[in-house]
Amino acid sequence: MEWLEGLFSLHSAIQAIVVLSLICSVGLALGKLHYKGISLGIAFVFFVGIVVGNFGLTVDQQMISFAESFGLTLFVYTLGLYVGPNFFGALRHEGVAFNLWGLALALVATLMTILMAVFTPVSLPDMVGILCGATTNTPALGAAQQTLAQMGLPSQGAALACAVTYPLGVVGVILGMVFLRKLFVKADDLKPRIKDDADHTSVGQFVVVNPAINGKTLVEIANMTHRKFIISRIWRNGQVIVPLAVTRLQLNDSLLVVSNKEEVEAMTLLFGQRVEKDWNREQIDWNSIDTKVESRVIVVTRTALNGKLLGNLQLRNTYGVNVSRVLRGDIKLLATDDLRLQYGDRVTVVGAPEDVQHVENFMGNAVKTLNEPNLGAVFLGLILGLAIGTIPLVIPGMSVPVQLGIAGGPIVVGILVGSLGPRVHFISYMTRSAGLMLRKLGLALYLAGLGLEAGKHFMDTVLRPEGVLWVGLGFLITVVPVIIVGFIALKTKKFDFGTICGILCGSMANPMALSYANETLEGETANVSYATVYPLSMFVRVIIAQVIVMFFV
Repeated sequence: MEWLEGLFSLHSAIQAIVVLSLICSVGLALGKLHYKGISLGIAFVFFVGIVVGNFGLTVDQQMISFAESFGLTLFVYTLGLYVGPNFFGALRHEGVAFNLWGLALALVATLMTILMAVFTPVSLPDMVGILCGATTNTPALGAAQQTLAQMGLPSQGAALACAVTYPLGVVGVILGMVFLRKLFVKADDLKPRIKDDADHTSVGQFVVVNPAINGKTLVEIANMTHRKFIISRIWRNGQVIVPLAVTRLQLNDSLLVVSNKEEVEAMTLLFGQRVEKDWNREQIDWNSIDTKVESRVIVVTRTALNGKLLGNLQLRNTYGVNVSRVLRGDIKLLATDDLRLQYGDRVTVVGAPEDVQHVENFMGNAVKTLNEPNLGAVFLGLILGLAIGTIPLVIPGMSVPVQLGIAGGPIVVGILVGSLGPRVHFISYMTRSAGLMLRKLGLALYLAGLGLEAGKHFMDTVLRPEGVLWVGLGFLITVVPVIIVGFIALKTKKFDFGTICGILCGSMANPMALSYANETLEGETANVSYATVYPLSMFVRVIIAQVIVMFFV
């Protein structure tokens, strides 16, 4: 049995993989358990790590550091890729509000830290360490330690205080969200409140009775209005026509029009009469409507088309077809000329069967290639993210440069690649299941290493004379701001609970709590608000730690 003992006790790469895999597998299994409707999900990996570490099972320090760093980097980068396509749209609409709530959370925690330093026997340098642990922000601790060293003050207490309060800092956000949900959240708060539905488009049938457009070409009509619309079919005298730009409309033409949802009333005014028929239900066999016209969904897999403007492809003039809608992930977009195609887009093409086949050959439609994630792009993104994260940002008045770190840099690059990658022809497409797997793999590795490292000296530190006080103060700094800000945000009725959870998790730099929110709530609003809030909040907390040391110590 010596080989089995060596598998767990002798430090090596194999031993590290075995121990971390054991922690992850047990934690993920326990995470599926529910008690009174509450389940910690992947967060249980962290607790299993603490238990294993507390019983003396150790892993080489470099191996733990690698598992934590690689896991966290992989998680935040793939999360950035996922929310990137819709990030700037969300930022324009509610991003400012999200960040203001995140900053409010940071402000409440900071005020509590200063007040506790005044009314408790804990010194302010140690309180800064407690603040960093309670908000799970190790970059802020590093900045505070450097500032303390430059001022000639000891920094060991801050590091120890951060270490002992970190575990409950991770858990406290989850407990705060559970408290809010049990006492203050109503049923309608759990439903995602998204202004823009996943389906941005609407299909309607209209009859031309407006004499102002009689005899005009589609180009002339489009120039008469700023409204965006696509006419995919025209029924005229019992015949079906696939319209081109030079096609002229006539009175009593029946049109099948695709527009944005908010443009439906404008389409009625433009064409004159709307036919009361539901063309937006799920089960419609478009190819049974007209035998001479085919509607086919074609996947963009030709890499040369990634980032191309749809209008520049001249599909209508070249092939005699119309592109009505583009399905990107779960979002349906109107196929306007200024829409920039992305690798993996599903394009709805309407036209004669032979013309549609030509377009399919042009766009690729190699569906099987989409099942192979572009891992090269993932690793390149990680490199860029880590490079950005290590750039020192010099802020006037700050004695130590600020860095985005291994979490801030990759999430920023992931967002930029996800949203702007097609403009520079960078292909980062991956299936939803592949992205989810990479995110969970990264988070599991991060939590396993984090728990194992925290459990190693957890009980020894807690049993120190000041340990229990540090833990209690840190727990308050974690939970109280979460409950206060979350409660006020709920009462405003502007955001659903998922969005509020994402704001709280992002402001507290807590990916484990985000995972809990995702597993217990519907929709993706938590991911969007988390990614929106995280970069600025993390950056501000690093500055706050230095400001407290410089002006209050």
